[in-house]
Amino acid sequence: MKIKGVILAGGKGSRLYPLTKVTNKPLLPVGKEPMICHPVRQLGHSGIDKVLVIASEENVGDVTSLLGSGKDFGCDFTYKVQDQPLGIAHALSLAEEFADGKKIVVLLADNIFERTIKTYMQNFIKQKKGARVLLKPVDNPERFGVAEINDKHILSIEEKPKIPKSNYAVLGAYFYDSQVFDIIRNVKISERGEYEITSVNNEYIKLNELKYDIIKGDWTDAGTFESWTEANRMLLKNDNRILE
Repeated sequence: MKIKGVILAGGKGSRLYPLTKVTNKPLLPVGKEPMICHPVRQLGHSGIDKVLVIASEENVGDVTSLLGSGKDFGCDFTYKVQDQPLGIAHALSLAEEFADGKKIVVLLADNIFERTIKTYMQNFIKQKKGARVLLKPVDNPERFGVAEINDKHILSIEEKPKIPKSNYAVLGAYFYDSQVFDIIRNVKISERGEYEITSVNNEYIKLNELKYDIIKGDWTDAGTFESWTEANRMLLKNDNRILE
């Protein structure tokens, strides 16, 4: 089954100011390349050659200039603009026409994985329906969406909880079937003024259709100076290669 890829690259990166004063976070260097090149390579490594990149209005020109048509990466890019910063689920809603009823893998441009996500995508393909997320135990779960799990299922996901129910962070890689867009249409805006991807994932939990994998290898987001530094260390160590 052919899956399409979506990269969400609209973040302002306010916690990385003043680095992000003149460019958006996904264009900052990580290792030897701009950050957004990592999710592009992850998708290509997994055999995905149709990719939609969603960027903010002020930065879509720079993103397009960097990535071009996709020829240099062995894929075909489509671009869309998220003209309001209304959250991950809102950005994803712009991908409905591109998805065209097919399964999709969604990567946040600031999430860096040491190893390939290909195995997890193959696990998703084997699912008859529903969604899949990736988890990793972290030292500071209050920074992330946190999953409460048992051996087979995710019981709940809470966004940035003050008292986390576990230390399993939900990472910025999501696998969805076509019903995700109907779910997004019914999501209510959060107290943060955003349409939260956690709300989408919790709807899949209600349907008993959210599966998970606990990843192997290192991972970091690049949302703070500390985690951006860790992302650089991780990719420089491997010459920006994605490990099997």
